[in-house]
Amino acid sequence: MTLAITGKTAIVTGAANGVGLAIARHFLERGANVMFADRDEERLVDECGAESDSSGQRRYFAGDLREKLTIANLVSATIDAFDRVDILVNASRQIMTTDPLDPSDTSVAALLEQNMFTALRLSQAVAKRMIAQAEDGGQTEGPIGSIVNLSSIAATRTHADLMAYSISAAALDQATRSLAVALAPHRIRVNGVAFGSVMSASLKTSLSETDGLRAEIKDCTPMGRIASAREVTGAVQFLASDGAGFVTGQVLIVDGGRTLVDSVPSSAH
Repeated sequence: MTLAITGKTAIVTGAANGVGLAIARHFLERGANVMFADRDEERLVDECGAESDSSGQRRYFAGDLREKLTIANLVSATIDAFDRVDILVNASRQIMTTDPLDPSDTSVAALLEQNMFTALRLSQAVAKRMIAQAEDGGQTEGPIGSIVNLSSIAATRTHADLMAYSISAAALDQATRSLAVALAPHRIRVNGVAFGSVMSASLKTSLSETDGLRAEIKDCTPMGRIASAREVTGAVQFLASDGAGFVTGQVLIVDGGRTLVDSVPSSAH
């Protein structure tokens, strides 16, 4: 089994910080061409440098992927830079709390748009490109692409304050399964990684603002700690690589065993 991604071209969204940045760096270190995509252009420049200074394996794209035109521009920019796209990692996510009894609360619609619809639309656009480049290259056998969606164990863990986030994660997991079936005849695999408490920018903020939160997370995680962002990257690489060639429609849980025990009472993580 090979996990090699050397020479492949990957688009990674949410790549300006946190888990998305860790995945983009991991892919780059393993020889992939990587398009770092995010709304935060300042952070992207800090991480990637000016395009003219790039090694040739790394480019960045700044834009709001909730806009359909921006999605098209991202795919075009990737093709202009690397001639093809083989892997898409939808790592851009947003978390916000919800008032489940307030009919004017817009968080459900906002998180569905950010966490599910954006990933779905980009996956559809990239899949079309993968199919077209395979046809243009006369590739009639073997895999032509892989899509990995970053989700959350919140999809199956219930807390009222996280209703919007849980709904968006559950919707993304179902979109992953549905796309996997739709794209299987085209030799494109679609999978997800659902993770628990990972040391992201948002969790760092929560830890600094909430007394006892770190201890609470550790107590509710059988492995007794918070994961580093880089600990998610190996799972993503596996699903993106040909080593997972017969794996599609699956959501791999990376949570230190947390979903095996009782739920956590706090909504902050």
